[in-house]
Amino acid sequence: MRRIAGAAAAVTLAIGALTTVGATSAQAATYHGCPDGYVCIYPENAGWNNDKPSHRYYTYGAHNLSDMYGIHRIVNNQTGGATMRTCTGYNGTGCEGYLPGGGWSIDKNMTPINSITLQP
Repeated sequence: MRRIAGAAAAVTLAIGALTTVGATSAQAATYHGCPDGYVCIYPENAGWNNDKPSHRYYTYGAHNLSDMYGIHRIVNNQTGGATMRTCTGYNGTGCEGYLPGGGWSIDKNMTPINSITLQP
């Protein structure tokens, strides 16, 4: 009887530990409100905006922007070495530099920027 009680306690402890690990991993995947795998842009002159991005992008390729002026914070929370670029032209033309993934961020004057690209 004691062995069964001890085994049940061990299983309960293991399940509790797995639940805790799962919760920790899920929390770590979001960075300042930007989900794991996304590039997020925050409102003009708002910094992290209480961890509420105004735009989120997930798919690779070009994403056209509209009515985005002034300084915006951009975070690249993509994984696996994926990068993000800002571009002066639409459809991903006239791109400059890149922002590495993994939570790197930049404050960028978006007035001349008309699109961004996400690439693996």
